[in-house]
Amino acid sequence: MSHTPHELIEEFPNQIVAMQSLKENDAHFAKIYEEYHALNRAIHRAETDVEPTDDLHMSEMRKQRMLLKDQVAAALRAA
Repeated sequence: MSHTPHELIEEFPNQIVAMQSLKENDAHFAKIYEEYHALNRAIHRAETDVEPTDDLHMSEMRKQRMLLKDQVAAALRAA
């Protein structure tokens, strides 16, 4: 298991400018971007036992993070 945070700038390093622009100009993108980061921080805290959680909750959080990442990727492709 990796305890490395999955930051969007690391996931999409060639799309940093596009993400910034979308955050400023697209309310829906800004919302999913912030949701992703809040969830990603929660997962990282759980993985590092700062705020432990059970396996089922961890699995659900990871699935939700993947869905949000897919939405970010789709928005970047459409931009």
